[in-house]
Amino acid sequence: MYNIQTLNKISAAGLSRLGDNYTVADDVQNPDAYLVRSASLHDTEFPESLLAIARAGAGVNNIPLDKCTEQGIVVFNTPGANANAVKELVITALLISSRKIVDGIEWAKTLKGNGDAVGKLVEKGKSQFVGPEIKGKTLGVIGLGAIGILVANAAVALGMDVIGYDPFLSVDNALRLSHKVKHVVTLDEVFAASDYITVHVPLTPETKGVVNAENIAKMKDGVRIINYSRADLVVSADVVAAIENGKVAAYTTDFATDDILGVNGVIVTPHLGASTPESEDNCAQMAADEIKDYLENGNIKNSVTLPAVSAPRTGAARVTVIHKNIPNIITTVTAALSETGNNIESMDSKSRKDFAYTILDTANDVDAAAVDKISAIDGVIRVRVIK
Repeated sequence: MYNIQTLNKISAAGLSRLGDNYTVADDVQNPDAYLVRSASLHDTEFPESLLAIARAGAGVNNIPLDKCTEQGIVVFNTPGANANAVKELVITALLISSRKIVDGIEWAKTLKGNGDAVGKLVEKGKSQFVGPEIKGKTLGVIGLGAIGILVANAAVALGMDVIGYDPFLSVDNALRLSHKVKHVVTLDEVFAASDYITVHVPLTPETKGVVNAENIAKMKDGVRIINYSRADLVVSADVVAAIENGKVAAYTTDFATDDILGVNGVIVTPHLGASTPESEDNCAQMAADEIKDYLENGNIKNSVTLPAVSAPRTGAARVTVIHKNIPNIITTVTAALSETGNNIESMDSKSRKDFAYTILDTANDVDAAAVDKISAIDGVIRVRVIK
């Protein structure tokens, strides 16, 4: 029996993936795993029982990743599960940043009460909301992951010229990208050529503030900037200044901050990117599947802290080891199993930076003595035996 603690409301579509062998509640004791959406865990003291955290969404800024890794807690996210929902909103942002649709809607409301004169007033005043079509314009997509690819392909379908930048573009993502998208190798190429720029990268020390005064100066006059990824990718004060001096025509974002609210030329949606029932269901289902496969089989997929290691079960027992990525540690682990009478049938091990994960299937059951011997090895963080 496994105990799963929900720290936010999780879609029933996801929870239904966990069978009778699971107790799921927001107040469960001794949880084996957390299912979380936006709740902050930075001040949380994790129980010793906790093996995994699954974030029903892509971003993990609410989870202390280093702390989790040091304690042997695997952190999962759900990349791509909400990609279509965000893509649709980004396409909406392209249109509302061009055509002054939001301003026009608000202005039209002010005509209420003018009776038969409304039609004439509309014709007289509509010219103030003129804006360009997106067809034939150039869209620069920074980041060609799950969302960026969908946005790029959709923009191509709408008749835009699309250029994309991603120094870490995977083979799988490259195959999914429309052949009409031009892949460039520098950000400066995106800045110089784009009429619209949309950002789809994770927030890291390298990407923080990538849209700043220096880079805005490299952009076309009248550029429109879209940020539905992370607030801190954009230096909002620099964008506001660029709007005021006419360099930037519009800034559309899903992240409200006090300094941009009410600024003419800035359109703020209230963090609606993944706010669709389909997205919530998809994220919850993926998170539940990740937790289930890890708890029952030790398989890791879509972890943000440890490498992906997944293999079918081949033996009587499975030993999983989270350990530091240091020389000879795997040799020492396998020796410890052999010394306690265990025959290894198969093994898979991968590393990510300073940490690694190893799966070993054994022909016989593994007893507590073997676990103790492996746990005592310098650099081993957590050992599990799954039968």
